[in-house]
Amino acid sequence: MVFLLLEEARKRVEELRKEIRKHDYYYYVLDSPIITDAEYDALVRELVELEKQFPELVTPDSPTQRVGGEPLPEFQSVEHPVPLLSLANAFEPEELRDFDRRVRQLAGTDVDYVVEPKIDGLSVALTYENGIFVQGATRGDGYTGEDVTENLKMIRILPLVLPSAPRRLVVRGEAFMPKKAFARLNEERENSGEPPFANPRNAAAGSIRQLDPKVTASRTLGIYLYQILVIEGEEIKTQVEALEFLKKLGLPVQEHWCHCQNIEEVIEYCLEWTEKRHDLNYEIDGMVVKVNSLALQNSLGTTAKSPRWAIAYKFPAEQAVTRVRDIIVRVGRTGVLTPTAVLDPVQVGGVTVSRATLHNEDMIREKDIRIGDYVVVQRAGDVIPEVVRSLPERRTGEEKVFRMPEYCPVCGARVIRPEGEVAVRCTGIACPARLKEAILHFVSREAMDIEGIGPALVNQLVDRGLVKDPADLYYLRKEDLVGLERMGEKSATNLLQAIERSKNRGLARLIYALGIRYVGVRAAEILAERFGSIDALASASIEDLTGIPEIGPKIAASIVSFFREEQTKKVLEKLAKAGVKTKEEKAEAKAAEKPLAGKQFVLTGALSIPRKEAEKLIKELGGTVTSSVSRKTDYVVVGENPGRKYDQARQLGITLLDEKAFMELVEKSGRKEDREKEDFPG
Repeated sequence: MVFLLLEEARKRVEELRKEIRKHDYYYYVLDSPIITDAEYDALVRELVELEKQFPELVTPDSPTQRVGGEPLPEFQSVEHPVPLLSLANAFEPEELRDFDRRVRQLAGTDVDYVVEPKIDGLSVALTYENGIFVQGATRGDGYTGEDVTENLKMIRILPLVLPSAPRRLVVRGEAFMPKKAFARLNEERENSGEPPFANPRNAAAGSIRQLDPKVTASRTLGIYLYQILVIEGEEIKTQVEALEFLKKLGLPVQEHWCHCQNIEEVIEYCLEWTEKRHDLNYEIDGMVVKVNSLALQNSLGTTAKSPRWAIAYKFPAEQAVTRVRDIIVRVGRTGVLTPTAVLDPVQVGGVTVSRATLHNEDMIREKDIRIGDYVVVQRAGDVIPEVVRSLPERRTGEEKVFRMPEYCPVCGARVIRPEGEVAVRCTGIACPARLKEAILHFVSREAMDIEGIGPALVNQLVDRGLVKDPADLYYLRKEDLVGLERMGEKSATNLLQAIERSKNRGLARLIYALGIRYVGVRAAEILAERFGSIDALASASIEDLTGIPEIGPKIAASIVSFFREEQTKKVLEKLAKAGVKTKEEKAEAKAAEKPLAGKQFVLTGALSIPRKEAEKLIKELGGTVTSSVSRKTDYVVVGENPGRKYDQARQLGITLLDEKAFMELVEKSGRKEDREKEDFPG
């Protein structure tokens, strides 16, 4: 070993770090290394030795430190300082022209745009304070995401320290997995008996949402940043300036953006990339068109879901011709039998497709798809494979017409097709396929969010008789799990801890997890707010349920029918006995007794507080928030740049509250509730 003086070592360490970061960029982002693995390893080894010799030179952002720390028990929630909204879509050039007309009409002047490739990855927000990366979060629902700071630190091209940066900087970007890295990862997973990822986006999301940062560190990920959400100490006036500023700071910014002076230039650039999209080493599924002026962006504002100053031009779905080898039937958690085409593998949009949904028997008949047919397949939205049409001119006469089975292919129970429905359903209450899908739904992220339970484990649990309904998960013991495939003592302990943590997910998640037909995430939240406990919901009548604005007769009938089932009663009893919370923490303060009970609110325009926070204030005081204005609406809260809801409220004579009046109402109602608690403690 050559011994150096401290200053010589400091200089060499900086040279090595700079050189390694350059090669990380070529390897992890461009996927085109310019040196051999041996040469790269030699650089890293030299840096490691110098840092051992001079430990005072070790910094948190050194390439040697990106190996991953201890696994986390679960992700913490993070509230975004600025909502991370999704984009409205355009599929034709004329829709871009319509967007431009709307923008120019509101702006009262001509408008220039910035167009950027739309990376198909995981949207994240990063926070730097005084140049140090302090937090990273997933987009989540746009208002609240998951803290994935430690995992984002594992992305080698992301600087953890910015030499010259504003006091506070919050930026939005997209984490992704390069195409070649995706292919390598799937090959490794298949060789080890794990299911492959469906596409690079899922692989990137799965890698970032790992509780163990070491897993993230082992995977090749890239990231590009494209929007400044918060900045202190600098003034940025345009999107062009924003991109150039981020690049100047040393943050990764993709090269292929274009400043266009008018919408025709925008369209030309979008069409150009429709042809060139596969030239990139990462997936893009469209182009993002943004108003260049940040002041104009601010004045245009947003709708509840998307900004008015941006739109996504989605590429046309790519198609290919292949042959249907077979049509198989899958049974879902509600008993629906879904036909799926087994195809000769074919490349569609850079992804190998070997199966495609056929939706239902009526669609098969309508498209006249037969076993043995040559068909046109596409990835809808460039994600979900589907069969577009058959090619009858290529038939040989040996093709077979498909018929839905009369009996469930899994449990043998008779199948039925309820009147007025296209779906065919299994009638078997104990159908293993239904049970497996029900359990996967129960443990899913938006339901009970039990990390570590996937299809392979569910198959084993059901096939071995360890789990006969979702509630049985809470009665599993370590000795039940140890001995299952890929399940050692440590894995079993971690899984049991994850199951235990899920007992406190809250009533809304539990309602959604039960898998009641037609009850999605939003309906579950509404039901939890209104009833406060599973017992109260189970006792509700159709009249009680249809009295809730968002709950229609079909949903109400499904809920009542679900809770009448003996099997449901058994599951609820077991859940309660296992200690799963079936009441809201504040269920004792019934909604009917709260100051804003029975009052319906609609929010429109931008408020100074996050919309989720405003909704939370209303709900805590017993009110409800709906997405549309009707005669049942009591108040419309009006922020800056309100939309059509403001006009609708005025026409209907509904009380309008600006933000100040809204906060006064909340404060007054809150004081009233506090007085009632003092009068009636406990």
